[in-house]
This record gives sequence, structure tokens and C-alpha cells, in this order.
Amino acid sequence: MTTPATTSVPVVRHEAALGALGLFTVLLGAALPLIDFFIVNVALPAIDGDLAAGPALLELIVGGYGVTYAVLLVLGGRLGDTIGRRKLFLTGMAAFGVTSLACGLAPTAWTLVAARVAQGASAALMLPQVLATIQATTQGPRRARAMSLYGATAGLSMVAGQILGGVLVAADVAGSGWRSVFLVNVPVVLVGLVLAVRALPETRSQRPASVDVPGTLLLALSLVSLLLPLTEGRAAGWPLWTWVSLGVFPPAAVAFYLTERRADRLGRTPLVPPSLLRLESLRRGLLMVVPFSIGFSGFMFVIAVSLQQGLRMGPVSAGLALVPMALAFFAASLAGPRLIGRYGSRVVTVGGVLQALGIGLLLLAVRGDWPELGLLALAPGVAVAGLGQGLQLPVLMRLMLSDVPADRAGVGSGVVVTTQQSALALGVATLGSLFLALTESAGMRDAVMTTLLVQLALIAVTILLSLRLPRVMR
Repeated sequence: MTTPATTSVPVVRHEAALGALGLFTVLLGAALPLIDFFIVNVALPAIDGDLAAGPALLELIVGGYGVTYAVLLVLGGRLGDTIGRRKLFLTGMAAFGVTSLACGLAPTAWTLVAARVAQGASAALMLPQVLATIQATTQGPRRARAMSLYGATAGLSMVAGQILGGVLVAADVAGSGWRSVFLVNVPVVLVGLVLAVRALPETRSQRPASVDVPGTLLLALSLVSLLLPLTEGRAAGWPLWTWVSLGVFPPAAVAFYLTERRADRLGRTPLVPPSLLRLESLRRGLLMVVPFSIGFSGFMFVIAVSLQQGLRMGPVSAGLALVPMALAFFAASLAGPRLIGRYGSRVVTVGGVLQALGIGLLLLAVRGDWPELGLLALAPGVAVAGLGQGLQLPVLMRLMLSDVPADRAGVGSGVVVTTQQSALALGVATLGSLFLALTESAGMRDAVMTTLLVQLALIAVTILLSLRLPRVMR
């Protein structure tokens, strides 16, 4: 019997091919949501000072975006498969611009939380269409190059978000203060919409399926019941609802898996087909992305808080501290495709070792120089860590979707970005909460060192998992 993976791959017509301008446009769409996940970190003190938000609402400003974004990503991919990926990309980008404007004009902390939730929902419509469009409109070396560029864009966006946030807050453009970190999205979105109308081909699945309502609701319940209490628990004092919510997660996750497996066996199209997870490249890549993303986002949160509150750096200096990481990540991303062709997936293993070395250098710097730690002392550690990350993330993004059929590209990309985004949110919630709790009890220096040690353990996991990746990459 022929497997669906061989029967469902449509031939991409020449007129639907993604050109250079179209690729730039979708990569712009990929950058915006990830930049906005991290750009807020350095703006939180200014937001608190202006809106008197308090710890719990500050957590919601970060977590409300991340949780909503993670919950709706797979649904966004499914809708793109059915309605059309170009149409959903345009809709999501326009909504992202409107909600960014609402964030920038928010008069109260609660208004900002609501706007951030809406912004996360808009991002969930836009981002899955990026990977799905690349998957459906490119083949062979062009697809490999596009996927490598996507991975590079994703990693750079995470670092650039905090750098840009620091610059914008300090610049205080027209007296806008922290609001500029959101308002800057509006002109970028307008440019993106014009480019998308001109350069983005329309694609959709050859086998459109209806929305899996039970699967969507159970996935939403699973993610919310896990991420929301972990995000809000520490700031709220771990009230009863947080423990009840965490108790709901295991049965909700099991019910989601059983529901999806049953739908798959009955020939329906579940939200997350278990048969898709039987693809070795996707499954093993997802297993690596989870610890990588948890460590990455936790590190970015900890470094933003410790530089500003522990070392008393301004937002610009806190952003400049990450410039070596961004430059090293970019250089590694450019070299990655050539290195993969020569050394295969062992590039990922070497990247993990380099990342661990960079974190080790940061540990030594914090231990020896705190609280007089300066940008020069930080630079070697963040640069080597960035180099290692740049050898990992673009390769993993390329690997995970390498065997996904083109007409299931929306579902596949939804699974990938949901896993990544959930892990990013989980990293801020867990490592961030650990760091803040230790700061209160043991001091910030020890809190930084402990969270860096936890990240080293996560890197060790990714190194071990990388040894199981397929040696040859397509």
C-alpha cells in the first residue's frame, strides 16, 4: 500500500514558485512575532514605571502574548491549508499591525495585556504560513537554502528583539518611551503588506480539511493549563487555581493524543496527525527544539533582568551586550549550509558543544567579576554561545520539515512553530521563575549562576539528542 507521504506531494507549478522578493516578505513575517516576544523584556521596567503594572501584570504582558500565540499556531496552519496561505498571511499581518498599534496606545496595564493577547492571536495566523509557503513553493537546493534562512531569521529575531527594544526605549522617540517598541511594527507591517500583495503566491492544500474542533479545544486546554500557571504562579503567590490548572494538564494532554489518534485511524484529518510524527526527521528535530528553546528564552529573560537590575546597565547597554551573540549567530547561519553539505548533522553536535563553552565562559565571568561585570567581560561568552546557537537552530528548522509532504505543509509548520513557541514560553516561565525566586533568597549573582548551570544541563541534553539525528541531511 502506498503511504500518504508519497501520494500527497503535489507538483509545484512554475507560476507558484517563491521568488527572492517573496522569500524576503515571508521572512519579514517570520521575524515580527519573534522580535515582539523578546522586545518587551528590556521595556518591562519602563512599562511598570508608567502604568504601575506590578509583577503579576508584567508577567501577563509577556505570558499573555506567548500563551495565546502557542495555543493558536496549529489552528493557524490548518486554516492556511484550507483557506489559502497568502490570504491568511495578509490577514494575520494586517491584524498584527492593528494590535501593535493598540499595544502602543494602551492607556492602562490591563488594556496592554488585552492588546498583547490579540497580538499573539494575530501572529498565530501569520507565522505558520511562512514555513508552509516555503515548503509548498520550493524544492531541492532552493528549499534547503530558504529553510536555512528561516532558521537564521528566527534566531536573529530573538536576539535582535532585545537589542532593538533597548535602543528604542532609550531613544524615547517623540516622547513615546516604551510605546515605541510596539509602534515600530506599524510601518514595517505596511511595507510587508505591499510586498506580500506583489510577490507572494497563493497556495493551499490539495486535500483541504475541516477544522478539528475537539482537537483544537483539547490542545488549547492542554497548553493553557500548563503555560498560564507556570507564567503567573510565582508573581501571584501560587494560589489554588494554579495548582488546579497544572493538575488539569496531564489528563487534557492524554485526551488530546487519544482524540487525534482515533481521528487519524478513522481517516479523518486531525489537528495534529500522529502519523505525521512518525516522520523520523520531524520527531527527532522536535525533541531537540524543546530543550534548546527552553534554554534560549530563559537565558534571554535572565540576561535582560540581570543586566538592568543587577548590574545597573541602561537599556542601550543591556541591548549592546547581546550584539556579539547576534553577529556570531549570523556568521554561523551563513556558514551552516556549506558545513552541512560536508559534515552533515554533526554540525549540530559541534554547535551544542560551542554553546556549552560560551555559557561556561559566562559562568566564569559572573563568578569572578560580579557586580563589576562589564560589556567586554561578557562579550566572549555571548559570542561563543551565539556561534553555537547559529550552527543548531537553522539546521533543525531545515531538518524538521524536510520530509513533510507539501500539501500538509501548514499542519507540519504549525506543529513545528507551536512546539518551538511553547518551549520558548515554558523557558521564560520556568527558568525565569527560578531566577527571580533565587534572586530574593540567595542574591542575583547566585541566581544567575544557577540558571546558567540549568541551561548547561539542557545543552547537554541537546548534544546527546543530536547524536541520533540522521547523519546525511537533504
